[in-house]
Amino acid sequence: MFCYQCEQTAGGTGCTKVGVCGKNEDLSSLQDTLILGVKGIAAYSFHARELGYYDEEIDSFMEEALFATLTNVDFDMDRHLELLLKCGAMNLKAMELLDKAHVERFGAPTPTQVSTGTKAGPGILVTGHDLLDLYELLKQTEGTGVNVYTHGEMLPAHAYPELKKFPHLVGNYGTAWQNQRSEFEEFPGAILGTTNCVLTPKDTYKDRMFTCGVAGLPGVTHIKNRDFTPVIEKAKSLPPLPEKEGKTITTGFHHTAVLGLADKIISLVKAGKIRHFFLVGGCDGAKKGRSYYTEFVQKVPRDCVVLTLGCGKYRFNYLDLGEIEGIPRLLDMGQCNNAYSAIQVALALAQAFSCSVNELPLSLVLSWFEQKAVAILLTLFHLGVRNIRIGPSAPAFISPNVLKILQDKFNLQLITTPEEDLKAILG
Repeated sequence: MFCYQCEQTAGGTGCTKVGVCGKNEDLSSLQDTLILGVKGIAAYSFHARELGYYDEEIDSFMEEALFATLTNVDFDMDRHLELLLKCGAMNLKAMELLDKAHVERFGAPTPTQVSTGTKAGPGILVTGHDLLDLYELLKQTEGTGVNVYTHGEMLPAHAYPELKKFPHLVGNYGTAWQNQRSEFEEFPGAILGTTNCVLTPKDTYKDRMFTCGVAGLPGVTHIKNRDFTPVIEKAKSLPPLPEKEGKTITTGFHHTAVLGLADKIISLVKAGKIRHFFLVGGCDGAKKGRSYYTEFVQKVPRDCVVLTLGCGKYRFNYLDLGEIEGIPRLLDMGQCNNAYSAIQVALALAQAFSCSVNELPLSLVLSWFEQKAVAILLTLFHLGVRNIRIGPSAPAFISPNVLKILQDKFNLQLITTPEEDLKAILG
């Protein structure tokens, strides 16, 4: 990297300036974190704007944050830390805005059982996050005999009333984004990628894959203006899917649904029948260390409840954890942006128990990977949430000094083993 003050390679023997072009590792770390957080906000804000919702304060912050990362603008570490917390505050607003947009357009999600099997007939598999894309596809496939399946972060769509009313939205096929190449190869129908988390396709299915919106792939047909005719025609031309029975998974525990059970949950906590809540979720990935999250949930005691969201849930959402007097022990709250729902539940419980969120019997065990996960983590810091565990490893863009600052200020911890972490949390 070039240093514009020394006119030398930044960090090289001829560079004498600190805080320019990556010479200061910690400042660069804070700026990288800020940029990643802003990318996460941009994703949520984009989806909200597509539904007609926007916020000028969020837009103004985006300009401020990006401007602050320019060369020779601001080398003050404390100011950058303040910007990170402000980024978290703006992401909270963005998630709230998107939640409002989704609920007002598609209705409030309700707990819904979703089949993982297939129906006989042509099929389209939809991956990504954009519910408006899915809605338009469902409208255009009405009466065509083509069934629609969700994949990855699109699973929670089944819980929205205006989406679940389409009878040809028949199930969920596959798991998280990193398994696309094998799962898409096995799916015989057409495939539509709506947002980020799409992988370069194999040649075996490239000709039946499509993208739309911000998503794009080399050699793949891109749909404009949400006219999904080419996708539908491709699905009709392909061999039909077989009738195949699958398992059932449940999604749709939006905060409105969970808070509807608040009195019962509170009474179970007071009676000692629910000992602890764990929020286990986030962005999934391919590292072997991510098996930690499956093992962790399997080892959670039976008097504890697990909340989850994001594609990290695919590590364990097939497990039958049972119930505690009618309250499911596994509550899938939705997409990663539904971290807003988890926050609302935590705030409501804190109010009910007259304590702070940090005093609740609630622990956050998160898997991080991409920009939205960074933005959500900054939101939790903005809210003052402490004792968060993240993994499977420390983010590469966080320098050792910045990590220490976060550990000292928020007691941010890296995961160890399920046994050790559960022992530390529950005592």
